[in-house]
Amino acid sequence: MRDNVIIDTGILVAYFNRREQWHSWAKVQLAKIQPPLLTCEAVIVETCFLLKNCYGAKDLIFGLIKSGNLVMPFNLEKEIAQIELLMKCYENIPMSLADSCLVRMSELNAGSCILTLDSDFQIYRKNNNQVIDLITIL
Repeated sequence: MRDNVIIDTGILVAYFNRREQWHSWAKVQLAKIQPPLLTCEAVIVETCFLLKNCYGAKDLIFGLIKSGNLVMPFNLEKEIAQIELLMKCYENIPMSLADSCLVRMSELNAGSCILTLDSDFQIYRKNNNQVIDLITIL
């Protein structure tokens, strides 16, 4: 069982949409993790957008937040200077706002790992040159 896990959009989408390719894998991974999961508002926005046609998904996401199983301890306003630096550093990829927030969260939460389906996290580095601990299928 893992704790201090930061969750990315793709995992939430796969978990809530049974038709997604990685649905079963996402379910297995999430069952191994001790709540709460950490994320940011940008991930929730992306997830809600991508699941806009998946009936009931938003209710389930909001339920996770209300229950405290999914928490958002990230303050974009406070971290904007670091987010801007990260996005400039990786603008050739390009890095999304959500991805930059998750990388910054991995810097702020010692011992954390990111649960993701996004291969870009294999390129991103925290604290300028440290590999980010990942849980990924890729």
